[in-house]
Amino acid sequence: MATKAKVAFKPLGNRVVVLPSTKEEQMSAGGIYIPDTAKEKPQEGTVVAVGPGKLGDDGKRVPMEVAVGDLIVYSKYAGMEYKEGEVEYLVIKDDDILFKK
Repeated sequence: MATKAKVAFKPLGNRVVVLPSTKEEQMSAGGIYIPDTAKEKPQEGTVVAVGPGKLGDDGKRVPMEVAVGDLIVYSKYAGMEYKEGEVEYLVIKDDDILFKK
């Protein structure tokens, strides 16, 4: 799932900017309304920006394994939320990415 989201900032090092997936479900299977505050945050999203990669011990850049447009799954408590306008992004390290779909 490619995205057209453009970010006005560039992540540094081994950081990745992710647009978290949104879940539209408002009711449980039993018909109970679930407020936004009780919902778990999604652990997957689309990569919208990628840093150049971290520096290895030898001083060379280690290339990133993800690219813009990749759908990824990341650790539950990974990263830092960053809001630009009405869009909320998640900035995470590449080590927090579990796998890409």
